[in-house]
Amino acid sequence: MLDYDNDYDDRAADYAETQPYDPNAEADRREPFLGVQTASLQEYLRQQLSDLNLDERQTIIGEYIIGSIEEDGYLRTSLEAIADQLSFQRSMDVEEAEMTQVLQQIQGFEPAGVAAKDLQECLLLQLKNREQSPETELAINVLEHHFKDFSEQRYGRICQSMGLDESQLDEVKKTVARLNPKPGNGWEASLLNESGRQITPDFLLENHDGKLELSLNDTSLPDLHVSRYYRQLARKEKTGGKGRSRSEREAVAFARQKVEAASWFINAIRQRQQTLMHTMQAIVDRQKDFFLSGEEKKLRPMKLKDVAADTGLDISTVSRVGNSKYIQTEFGIFPLKFFFSESMQTTGGEEVSVREIKTTLKEIVDAEDKAHPLTDDALVEMLQEKGYRIARRTVAKYREQLGIATSRLRTRH
Repeated sequence: MLDYDNDYDDRAADYAETQPYDPNAEADRREPFLGVQTASLQEYLRQQLSDLNLDERQTIIGEYIIGSIEEDGYLRTSLEAIADQLSFQRSMDVEEAEMTQVLQQIQGFEPAGVAAKDLQECLLLQLKNREQSPETELAINVLEHHFKDFSEQRYGRICQSMGLDESQLDEVKKTVARLNPKPGNGWEASLLNESGRQITPDFLLENHDGKLELSLNDTSLPDLHVSRYYRQLARKEKTGGKGRSRSEREAVAFARQKVEAASWFINAIRQRQQTLMHTMQAIVDRQKDFFLSGEEKKLRPMKLKDVAADTGLDISTVSRVGNSKYIQTEFGIFPLKFFFSESMQTTGGEEVSVREIKTTLKEIVDAEDKAHPLTDDALVEMLQEKGYRIARRTVAKYREQLGIATSRLRTRH
């Protein structure tokens, strides 16, 4: 029999059992996955806001700030603009110092790095909110005073300016690599799937100092094997049926049939797990840069046939895995189909993913002068300056897919 609650298959349920419980092995077991977030990012931040000892005025300010935080966790709306909203909608006259005081408290919330105005502040918030060490303090110093050089990988200038050796710089790079550049990224995707059901990820990916470790999230699946008692009973059929009644021989034959069915079922589960791991490992290998950084720009072009070629599996098998499975990373929970995208060629002949171009397009629009937003023609020029060979109609299509309005509708006075 099986000693578990899940009903995997009636054929196996009566003739398989879990491994005996070993109390000495408890410490080595993986901590069970406890599920995904049950609140949106903004709801989660409001819960933390309610835990603070704020007066009504500060609470209202905090709610307006949280309401302006975008899906990736950044606060790109200026405090001045939020103060204008408070004045118009709540008839509150709020000073910038008062806004800043509440903002600083929100920036101490989880996820770390939330409510930053840009990447530099996001990374610094994460470093400053953690337990301080010489490595952390050095990383803070580098990002505060040499962020542009660091982001553009001009490491020699940093070492020369700060008097660092190569090993110290490597420690800084490792420390920063463990930070989350988009603290809200994947939060909404980790709540519900397309059919409105809560998601439990199928894979877990952990980053151990730059080494990615992939595992199946199978804590609810026990280690199945066929019961020793029924295996022995089934073997009796091979030893001959002399001296047994007809009912005993039928019972033994029945046991043998069911043991074979249970063995087939267990082997099928193991083969399925191997297929899942084989497929996911190929995706991790191809998208390693993204899994280390969490930056969408690091996603490589990848098609179903690429993973099929890497694994030797049929494209239809890869498609089934990609359309139905999720992975938990340090940057959030993602559907596997997130990692597949078509490619385009740059003016330099390099292949880049469509997702990278869309991310760049969104960044350009986010940074534009809202009083004079960029037209699609201007967006084409800016993308082409960055090396992306792209037509105006393609820019318009990507802009619509990203939910970005036309320049006329984006105008703010």
